[in-house]
Amino acid sequence: MEIHDVSDEFEIKVKKYQRGEGADLESLKDKKLKGKLKDKEELFKKSANAAVKAEKWLMQTEEGRLEAEGIEKTWRFSQQSIASEVDIASRKNQFDLILPDLGPYTLDYTSSGRYMVSAGRKGHLSIIDLHTLKPIRDMQVRETVRDVVFLHNELFFAAAQKKYTYIYNREGTELHCLKEHGAVLKLQFLKNHFLLSSINKSGHLHYQDITTGQMIGNYRSGLGRSDVLQVNPYNSVLASGHSGGTVSMWKPTTQAPLVKMLCHRGPVTAIAFHPNGHLMATTGMDKKLKIWDLRKYEAIQTLPGLAKSLDFSQKGMLATSTGSFVQVLATSDSQDYGQYMIHRMAKGYQVNKVLFRPYEDVLGIGHSNGLSSILIPGSGEPNFDSWVANPYETSKQRREKEVRILLDKLPPESIMLDPTQVGNLRNGRKKEKPTKQETEAEKEAAIAAAKNVPIKKKTKGRSKPSKVARKKEEGIEKAKRAFIEPNKEDGVMKKKQKRITDTSELPVALQPFVKRKST
Repeated sequence: MEIHDVSDEFEIKVKKYQRGEGADLESLKDKKLKGKLKDKEELFKKSANAAVKAEKWLMQTEEGRLEAEGIEKTWRFSQQSIASEVDIASRKNQFDLILPDLGPYTLDYTSSGRYMVSAGRKGHLSIIDLHTLKPIRDMQVRETVRDVVFLHNELFFAAAQKKYTYIYNREGTELHCLKEHGAVLKLQFLKNHFLLSSINKSGHLHYQDITTGQMIGNYRSGLGRSDVLQVNPYNSVLASGHSGGTVSMWKPTTQAPLVKMLCHRGPVTAIAFHPNGHLMATTGMDKKLKIWDLRKYEAIQTLPGLAKSLDFSQKGMLATSTGSFVQVLATSDSQDYGQYMIHRMAKGYQVNKVLFRPYEDVLGIGHSNGLSSILIPGSGEPNFDSWVANPYETSKQRREKEVRILLDKLPPESIMLDPTQVGNLRNGRKKEKPTKQETEAEKEAAIAAAKNVPIKKKTKGRSKPSKVARKKEEGIEKAKRAFIEPNKEDGVMKKKQKRITDTSELPVALQPFVKRKST
């Protein structure tokens, strides 16, 4: 039985690496072509088997999680007890940087998770190599800094300062001053499209291409000041939270939002997206944390609590922060989010931002007195793809990757709610309606043809002149009706469609934004 189970497991893994089902070679009459295709199929099978055998060596790391025994609870485990059980390399990721005079701090990681950029509200900017825990650059801009974000790699980052947004290089040299963005409150970078997006004090949303410097979009949200902005990693759609409790989703090629959802009965304070793009977490001043299914635009779970910052990990854990209290939620067997870990900062520390570090079981915390890093077992992806994000890449590999991602850069038009539609054919155009003159000409021709229809002579008084005239009139009326009834049917169908759209049951979050005619 054990041998049979192992073989079944091996076959399942082989299917993952196969290139679909094999071709039907029996129907081929050309023996030479048949032999070549047979050799190719054998080669594909061998490569799939070799990939399965190598998988256990190439992907030897598995995700770990805290497991409680008996009546124990995972959220009762402290950082000190976790640090005493992990290896030295993991213990090094647990640290506190106390900088009491320059906070509160915000932070960002590169896609590989190796570098961290931090910004204090009072002008302190720094880049840290997290493998060596040595600062690469430390500088003071002597101006308010509201947000900071890495661009496509660790060589460049953007800082939203008091009046304008600035781009700096790794050495701290100012490269660009982006005056068109205005006084920015929140920054986001769309790495697949090389777009730097921002929302400023007046509620204007900006998209700027950092490769050409062109301003792709500049739209007014119309919902007032907002400092809540987050990008969906699945489709690169931006979501902004507003004081009326609404969440708007934007793309750079349209002035109106793609979706407007009423998520809370008070100002939205934070938004986060699951890596798969189908789940969104929001929190507001109504002291509720909601998990939304974006395929149905419905709330699938509502939890009590107010949070200032939210973030999803690569494995789907959700970190929330309130005051000096940090909580991590994880899914259980019921697929609902429940309490997984908690961490209390020192008294008086107010958490400003929480952010999971990619490819590590680490949560970064920016607070009023500096920066902290805590261990969250099972939060990070254990195996990295060096083609996508390599924490150990050399300068040569970085240069080659930069050229490659520039060649693979996507246009702004490819941003949409359903990215699977990219590359599909557009539906054929509907048949064009004939013009009024053409319709009149067809009608006259049909009436003339009805008048010239020969009528058979019948006996016993059936061919009286009055009956013949009546039959001709009926034929003419029938010809006219063919041009009148389709228009009536179209009108009836349109009325039905309008009635259906008015009475259809939309998700509760979308109902306030349905346009209704004033009576």
